[in-house]
Amino acid sequence: MLNIVLHEPEMPANTGNIGRTCVATGSVLHLIEPLGFKINDKTVKRAGLDYWDKLDVRTYINYEDFLAKNPGAKIYMATTKSKQTYTDVQYEDGCYIMFGKESAGIPEEILLENKENCIRIPMLDHIRSLNLSNSVAIVTYEALRQLNFDHFQMEGQLHHYEW
Repeated sequence: MLNIVLHEPEMPANTGNIGRTCVATGSVLHLIEPLGFKINDKTVKRAGLDYWDKLDVRTYINYEDFLAKNPGAKIYMATTKSKQTYTDVQYEDGCYIMFGKESAGIPEEILLENKENCIRIPMLDHIRSLNLSNSVAIVTYEALRQLNFDHFQMEGQLHHYEW
């Protein structure tokens, strides 16, 4: 199981999409306030479709509250500022992967305290950043790949035909 952490997310549709990814991957979604929307916002639920009620979502009043309620958590922090890519680290079952708010990312003070656990998604230098929900999906599936997709359905079925 993975833990996906959003530090002060601003856009309800992104959080809804991320919530759907968390349900599909069995991940827990942690939301650090302040949020740019209300958790029951219809835009959040619309993006999460009918999966939102299946989501394990936990909220925290601030970063310090998150740390206090998750003592000893191994936290990887996604940022465009890291020298280490998301494929350079070995993810552990139960680890936390944190992403910052859409307009500013994770505060630099937090990043500097956790330099060895910061990761980045490589991209061309003239692009500021990827969409938050896309970034979460990219890193989450790399972590799951490293964990051998344990407990995941690995074969699909055609509706009308056989392979």
